[in-house]
Amino acid sequence: MDDGPVREGDVLAGKYRVERVLGAGGMGVVVAAWHLQLEERVALKFLLPGFAGNSEVVARFAREARSAAKIKSEHVARVTDVGTLDGGAPYLVMEFLSGVDLAAVIKQRGVLAIEDAVEYVLQASEALGEAHSLGIVHRDLKPGNLFLAKRHDGSPCVKVLDFGISKVVGATGSSDHAMTATHAMLGSPLYMSPEQMLSAKNVDHRSDVWALGVILYELLTGTPPFQGDSIAELALRVTRESPRPMRDLRPDLPPALERVVLRCLEKDPGKRVQNVGELAVALAEFGPKRARISVERVSRMMRDAGMSASQLALPPSSDADTEPQAASAVTDGAWGKTRTGSGSSRSWVTMGAVAVAAAGAVAWMLLRTETPPASTVSEPAVTATSVESPAAAAPVPVPVPAVVVEPSLPPVSSGDRVSPPIRPAEASSAPSEIPRRAAKPRTLPSVPGPPPAASAPPKKPPVVVRSTEDSDLEGRF
Repeated sequence: MDDGPVREGDVLAGKYRVERVLGAGGMGVVVAAWHLQLEERVALKFLLPGFAGNSEVVARFAREARSAAKIKSEHVARVTDVGTLDGGAPYLVMEFLSGVDLAAVIKQRGVLAIEDAVEYVLQASEALGEAHSLGIVHRDLKPGNLFLAKRHDGSPCVKVLDFGISKVVGATGSSDHAMTATHAMLGSPLYMSPEQMLSAKNVDHRSDVWALGVILYELLTGTPPFQGDSIAELALRVTRESPRPMRDLRPDLPPALERVVLRCLEKDPGKRVQNVGELAVALAEFGPKRARISVERVSRMMRDAGMSASQLALPPSSDADTEPQAASAVTDGAWGKTRTGSGSSRSWVTMGAVAVAAAGAVAWMLLRTETPPASTVSEPAVTATSVESPAAAAPVPVPVPAVVVEPSLPPVSSGDRVSPPIRPAEASSAPSEIPRRAAKPRTLPSVPGPPPAASAPPKKPPVVVRSTEDSDLEGRF
């Protein structure tokens, strides 16, 4: 720190007391500091003295602050303040992170579990999805710029660092174009896309997709897909050669996951996975369940930014989620229509039951007409009110014309004269010599259909049915 822009114990802007160095890079250094007013630890990033006078480097430094401040995702290290030292060198104030970057994780563990590697890339994709929706391309993604921190509940949280060489797509200012000259090689060659190797100024968000594919390849196999003894050799392999099959290095890797990674490494950007939303959906089945929220967020951001495609339809989250839908599909297919409720089906059952009941009643009446005619005397009418069908789910009333059932006289020979029937009003004055049988009220039974001929009831004395309107016409049945 003695050669750096600040020393331990220095107080900047009257509120940041410098504590210790956290890390140093080619152009800058990051130190831990204590916020005297808020009483919390923060991180300060400075440019090294040798670059503080370089206007292009200073401009990139300021752009990093602006880009990081625009992105509100929890997966980007927040920039809370900016300032300038007494000598004119700028600095950034960022949230303090506790943990290690993924480069250190690879060095310690060699290869990662599939779910862990996929979850880390999905969380980085969430940060990049927001950046891309704002027109910001990172251009320097690598394991060293993905910081693995922990939330308060202990779950992992990846933070994307260092937007210092990010590019704003569609920027019209001359300064942004000047900072990315065609001959400049910006980024880390191991993770740079073929188009970025040729011209850093012409890249778009698909160059970040390539870098994520390289990172995922390395997290799963422990080695980058392309290596070389020099930048020229590396560039040749990146632009012309295919990567070594991942399953040669890790046989337990699912073939589908390998295909997703290799799609990220397509040399033609048009054949590559087109955005981080599409990548997140493709990786969803290989990550833990808790990572699904990242997939949904990335897909939503891409859709809202107009960068989505049909590939962003999410698969079902679990078998439990799909079982009720599958059952509904089977039921609806059996009925041959989309399910809209059970009312319409019940109405068809009811109408069918009514038709069956009516047909049974008519058939029963027709069978009764086979009995011979005879005289009757009137008795109080018995009215049939309904016929029920056993096929219906509930009793269905069927109106039947009211009839009068009158007990009949004993049968007489064909030569005898039959007296006309006596009306109810004249019953008291009828001749006493005409014997009458006591009538038993009868109700029409439930008839499901015409009874078989073998089960026809024995012949009974004929009856005459009169309507309640005192009609003289006689109906026999």
